[in-house]
Amino acid sequence: MKKALIAPLLFIVFVGYASATRLTPINGVRTKSYKNHTRVIVETGSAIEFTQNRIINPHRLYFDLKNCMLQKKSAPSLPVENGILKQVRIAQFDRSTVRIVLDVQKLESFYAFALDNPHRLVIDVYDQKQTAPPVKSEEDISGPDIPAVKTIVIDPGHGGDDPGAVGPTGLMEKDIVLDVGKKLGDILASKQGIEVIYTRDKDVFIPLNERTEIANSQKADLFISVHANASPRRNAKGIETYFLNWTNDAEAMRVAARENKISFRKMEKMQGDLQMILQDLARKNKNEESMRLASSVQNSMVNTLKEDYGKVEDHGVKYAFFYVLVGAEMPSILVEISFISNREEEKRLSKDHYKDKLAEAIAQGINSYLTQTTLVVKKSQ
Repeated sequence: MKKALIAPLLFIVFVGYASATRLTPINGVRTKSYKNHTRVIVETGSAIEFTQNRIINPHRLYFDLKNCMLQKKSAPSLPVENGILKQVRIAQFDRSTVRIVLDVQKLESFYAFALDNPHRLVIDVYDQKQTAPPVKSEEDISGPDIPAVKTIVIDPGHGGDDPGAVGPTGLMEKDIVLDVGKKLGDILASKQGIEVIYTRDKDVFIPLNERTEIANSQKADLFISVHANASPRRNAKGIETYFLNWTNDAEAMRVAARENKISFRKMEKMQGDLQMILQDLARKNKNEESMRLASSVQNSMVNTLKEDYGKVEDHGVKYAFFYVLVGAEMPSILVEISFISNREEEKRLSKDHYKDKLAEAIAQGINSYLTQTTLVVKKSQ
């Protein structure tokens, strides 16, 4: 009789153990404080699903992470006390749910995104309401609140074990954009006297959310992310420049999905889920100034390259939801300098002369933007 009971008992124990091992580990929480917002980063072992809620008396936000298990080494609370958040608390709410609670001091809005590579939940909490200014003509734009540009962060995309796009002959995006980024930095520092900070100056991988964190922590005035484009259509070529916003343009979403390292289908779903908040998020990321900067850089690249390379396909200024631009507290753009997937443009990207021209053109575009901004400020005073 006793022997007959042993097998079912072992089976039950095994099933319970297997179920527990399928839970995603939650490895810890950290925070970053910036001028207008606080970023909370929850490190997860794999992709997660979560729900969120906002309650008052006392005012707090909470996030339930489904099918997750809190690691024992995690501290139960993290004091913040920065005027926006009091503290962040984390606990195992039930057998398969981890709850993150943000005790709020001051809150205008918040946004939460589950990101990959590495997997984490990012929560941005804002304490100031920022409304988008009405669309104006260049003559009417006022800008006394625009500070003098002293520091620019240059962000060469990808790096380390993330090569980015790879060309037909094996040229890697991570190497090209690092070359162009450093050339750009040399020009800005030597000719314009600007302090240049790189998110990476060698072949290392930096997570996307940490790139804007570098810019925010250094109180940078501009953020320039440099990338090379790619397409399954081998004849696709040209140049385009992006700023952060919601879009329903399929091609822009495709580019953003590739740079975000997610599938196009996931990008579409994310766009649908976030449509109502992305416009407000973009306003907090200096939307109008980012658009002006993008336009100036795009025009400069196209016009400069035409001098030596004849016809250059101008795809113009676009916008999409790029992880790397989320949370930037300064005008920020992402530049797609050419299609590395196109044989002709891959060959150009392999040459120092072309990369020099690209760097010079981006620098000229930045200088043009700064000159226009200075004129606008003077005119308004």
